[in-house]
Amino acid sequence: MPADLNPIDKAKFVAARRAVDYVEDGMKLGLGTGSTAAWMVRCLAERMKEERLRVIGVPTSRRTAELAVSLGIPVHTLDEAKWLDLTIDGADEFDGSLNLIKGGGAALLQEKIVATASDQMIVIADAAKEVHQLGAFPLPVEVVPFGWQTTKALIEETLVSLDVFGRDVAIRMNGDKPLVTDEANYILDLQLQRIGNPRQLALVLNQIPGVVENGLFIDICDVVVIGQPDGRVTVRDINTGIVENEQVAFGPTDNIFADGD
Repeated sequence: MPADLNPIDKAKFVAARRAVDYVEDGMKLGLGTGSTAAWMVRCLAERMKEERLRVIGVPTSRRTAELAVSLGIPVHTLDEAKWLDLTIDGADEFDGSLNLIKGGGAALLQEKIVATASDQMIVIADAAKEVHQLGAFPLPVEVVPFGWQTTKALIEETLVSLDVFGRDVAIRMNGDKPLVTDEANYILDLQLQRIGNPRQLALVLNQIPGVVENGLFIDICDVVVIGQPDGRVTVRDINTGIVENEQVAFGPTDNIFADGD
């Protein structure tokens, strides 16, 4: 591990390092998007190099695909892979039931498709991502560009009758223009502050014309690996109820980590 990482990146690194222990030879893997997932891709490449693992990666964004290819990880599309053994990804928030908010990196649509096409999903995160109740992080909703302002108004109207604390909705910008996702859509960020019923909200949002998908991942995550800056990790399995606390050993720095995300 690079010695000059800040505490948050150290926590992300050890979570990523522990999560790739789940990878076995011959697996087809969903590769997440974001700064934490980028550490996972690098840790995976290190294991492949050291142990001669053979895996196929299915990236959830163009930038993850570019990173994976640059590190020698074979990349396939989901249509080519058909079904995946495991997806490892980050999260913007997770609660005690391992419900997630994702989409801070604007890749929620591909992330959700890939995660639901996997036998298992593992989330890697630092401890700050755990919350008692979802909603502090703005909830991303991917919408088609056509009529997006009408879709925004419909979302705002719908939120009035739902168990949320805030109802501000803003389009995500990239400079002076709306951010465009890999699927050529826009992102609306919902400032809800508190989501009382994530399952209901996810279902209702997806019924609104113009909404493609929302960033609530309900009953998708199986395991969360929470990293700490000192190398401690907590592994929580929602299916077995098992919680394990471990220490991840830091190996010598490898050139594969030279360009930390």
